[in-house]
Amino acid sequence: MDFADIIGHEDIIKHFKSSIEQGKISQSYIINGEAGSGKKTLTRALVKTLQCEAGGTEPCNACKSCKQTMTGNQPDIIWVTHDKPNVISVEEVREQVNKDIGIKPYSSRYKIYVIDQAQLLNTQAQNALLKTIEEPPEYAILILLTDNIDKLLPTIVSRCIVLNVKPVRERDILDYLTNELGLDKTRADFCMDFAQGNLGKAIRLATSEEYNQIKEDVVDILKKMDTMSVDDIIYAIQNMNHHKLKISDYIDMMIMWYRDILMLKVTGNPGRLMFKEYYSEIRAQSSHISYEGIEKVTKAMDKAKVRLEANVNFDIAMELMLLTMKENR
Repeated sequence: MDFADIIGHEDIIKHFKSSIEQGKISQSYIINGEAGSGKKTLTRALVKTLQCEAGGTEPCNACKSCKQTMTGNQPDIIWVTHDKPNVISVEEVREQVNKDIGIKPYSSRYKIYVIDQAQLLNTQAQNALLKTIEEPPEYAILILLTDNIDKLLPTIVSRCIVLNVKPVRERDILDYLTNELGLDKTRADFCMDFAQGNLGKAIRLATSEEYNQIKEDVVDILKKMDTMSVDDIIYAIQNMNHHKLKISDYIDMMIMWYRDILMLKVTGNPGRLMFKEYYSEIRAQSSHISYEGIEKVTKAMDKAKVRLEANVNFDIAMELMLLTMKENR
């Protein structure tokens, strides 16, 4: 997507376009936001525009550079890769950034380095990168994408322009799901509420061929939790991994269920439920859980997601969450 095609993120796009017009592009950016929030989409639009031979605030999509960018073959746009899934090492930073950055661009005005999942940079890698950020060549631009800026050293953050990706407006997500993807209103509403402003997350659920099965799996656990052992529930959750969604997405769907319970307790209006087809189950559960219990459960779910992101053992994270859920039924 080019800037004109991106849904939401008007403030970041305005910042980029203004910087291009004024010739004041920063040499180091941090784009911070949760997975699926649009960091890579914004970055791809930016780097294509910066390297476009037309020199405008939107890429021409006709010049050699634009065509190379669209096929992933622009030699002056480097996406840093890493072999291990949970860490970007100092060797990878040295080989792909530090040793290469002294070589002038092959054919473009800039030489751009993009580090996706920058929160995975270990301390040694960040320190190695810091030297480059402090004294980059005039043609170099570094862009760090992260879903957890707190993992980056304060010395790196202080030397970068930080852009925090904000949630996309609900109406914009709903318009995209109904008009572009052709979803019916019920399914679009559910995906929109599930996404909480994250368009990528909404699309991931909306386009899943197993959409109905995913909902049924989550509801099945929540309905039977009183009679299932913790081991039974953990096993059921582990079996969800064959679906496209991440385990944090399943937890988010469970949070939606408890939000429905809370909504019913507060308003008594079933019309505002997201799991409308399971009204009788939600009504029964709402009568057996207190407001304090709902708060404890949702906090336990949020904590489970944090633990999983920190690579805490899956079974331990799930067991702690599920014990809290069972204790507050």
